[in-house]
Amino acid sequence: MREISQTFLRLKERNEGALIAYVTAGDPEPSLTLDIVEALVAGGADIVELGIPFSDPIADGPTIQAATLRALRSGTTPRKVLQIVEDIKSKLNVPLVILSYYNPIFKMGLKRFFESASSSGVDGIIVPDLPVEEASDYKKTAEAYEVDTIFLASPSTSNERLKKILEFTSGFLYLVSLFGVTGARERIQELTIKLIRRTVQITSSAGIPLAVGFGISKPEHVRALMKNGADAAIVGSGFVRIIEKNQRNRDTEKLLNEITMYASKLKEATVHTQQI
Repeated sequence: MREISQTFLRLKERNEGALIAYVTAGDPEPSLTLDIVEALVAGGADIVELGIPFSDPIADGPTIQAATLRALRSGTTPRKVLQIVEDIKSKLNVPLVILSYYNPIFKMGLKRFFESASSSGVDGIIVPDLPVEEASDYKKTAEAYEVDTIFLASPSTSNERLKKILEFTSGFLYLVSLFGVTGARERIQELTIKLIRRTVQITSSAGIPLAVGFGISKPEHVRALMKNGADAAIVGSGFVRIIEKNQRNRDTEKLLNEITMYASKLKEATVHTQQI
């Protein structure tokens, strides 16, 4: 059993959901990413998602777009991200997921990319702009290197298409909770609750954990997801905003402490015995 699946199994036995924490690798500089991931794990993050910075991040809102620009300006490349993954894996026992748009993967070549990703310790990969209709070679290569292929579903995804997506998905399904781009929201929409309830009926039958992202930034958001059947909450912009706020004054200790405290509050909300 792969590491992501083992993580979900352990959490289920403890009656917990998973906290999946996203940050852009190399933001604000590559040398800090390992420290940031250590702070996330210290706060309770169960899985860490690292974004490979790309010049045209179409699914991301202003907060993560700004992080992408900072990372690119600091010289972060796909190969450097994979080296960061290797450094993290040498120190931490945490599943690592890479989020990359397809262009950097295509440029490197499928075989070479997955060979490098696997040897670095990548457990799963998310490609927001790769439709399942064009993913046969991608999926086949990923399976050859035992890397999970994590696909996305959106509010407009029909049940029929969702079942097709799940045929290509392993590790977990990434459910986009709302229309639009990434970014923190004040409250969970009723649309999101209905979407989770509809989707979990299909993912549970397929045996694929359901992780919900986009707009998730508060403990009460996480509790709502858990209460309505999600297996994991994906939080990105909330962590990225902490990095953005603290990178200006270069107070690394304050940055790392805030990340750990924020992760801890979110993780506490994944325990299913808590009431909303």
